[in-house]
Amino acid sequence: MRIVKDTNIDFMRQRKLALILSAVVIFSGVTSLLINGGPKLSIDFKGGTLVSVQFTEEMDILAVRTAMDNVNIDGQVFDFSKEEIKHFGDLGAELSAVLIRVPHIEDAPNNFAQKIVDHIYNAFPGKVPENKTDFIIVKDTVSPKIGSELSGKAVMAIISSLGLILLYISIRFEFRFALGAIAALTHDVLITLGIFSLLGYEISLPIIAAFLTIVGYSLNDTIVIFDRIRENIKLSKRDTYSEIVNRSMNESLSRTIVTSLTTFIVVFILWFFGGEVIHNFALAMIIGVVVGTYSSIYIASPIVIHLHDNAIK
Repeated sequence: MRIVKDTNIDFMRQRKLALILSAVVIFSGVTSLLINGGPKLSIDFKGGTLVSVQFTEEMDILAVRTAMDNVNIDGQVFDFSKEEIKHFGDLGAELSAVLIRVPHIEDAPNNFAQKIVDHIYNAFPGKVPENKTDFIIVKDTVSPKIGSELSGKAVMAIISSLGLILLYISIRFEFRFALGAIAALTHDVLITLGIFSLLGYEISLPIIAAFLTIVGYSLNDTIVIFDRIRENIKLSKRDTYSEIVNRSMNESLSRTIVTSLTTFIVVFILWFFGGEVIHNFALAMIIGVVVGTYSSIYIASPIVIHLHDNAIK
């Protein structure tokens, strides 16, 4: 299906403006990361206890904090009133769901997460479901050691994927195409990570999965354009390299719009209707789809042109 036909958009004319835009967004994100001491990590990486519970009526967060200032677990008294306690889900409809996040505690009692649930359940006898299993939405505990291992594996997964992509494109196309693709993918991950830092969202294992999905999605779009560029180089020996790249992007524009638009609609629906559990994952995918399409045109291709022009000088 072709949405647009016979376009003649001079994409490369705006490449300097696009470079400035990307630089501003990346600089803002990196500045936020430096100010915050890195990305905000979830308990998947830092370790700790996460509990989310569902009350039968709207709950005042202050009342929950008051209940959490004197938690007696196996004779040990803990004050969790200053920890992260907030409503969970859409504030318009889910004021009855509350999330509590507790940092890792050395020598914590066995079944620590369940005992926190039991304390909250007993603290509000008239506002909880009769069946305690209906009360629990999420209950999870991760040790710092496991979190550290997951952090290392997550970083290695991203670095390994970029390295293998560099090798693959170098073999299938040329090394300059591989550099352009890697620059675009790095650009996509940095922007997504920076936006999450600016918004104060956590980086969890599902978000790492979203980053790897973004890498695959953006690469697919970039490969399609590179394939068309390679074909047109053989067919258009009289045109300049920039003209060939522009023509290639115009010829694949309809496919890019269809693919990006349909993917965007799906992840937007997931973000809007999917609930809190996949909300941030879907948001990362939305950013990735938009930025991945943009980078295939305004990051990967201009870098290929720049490397080509330098090679023939």
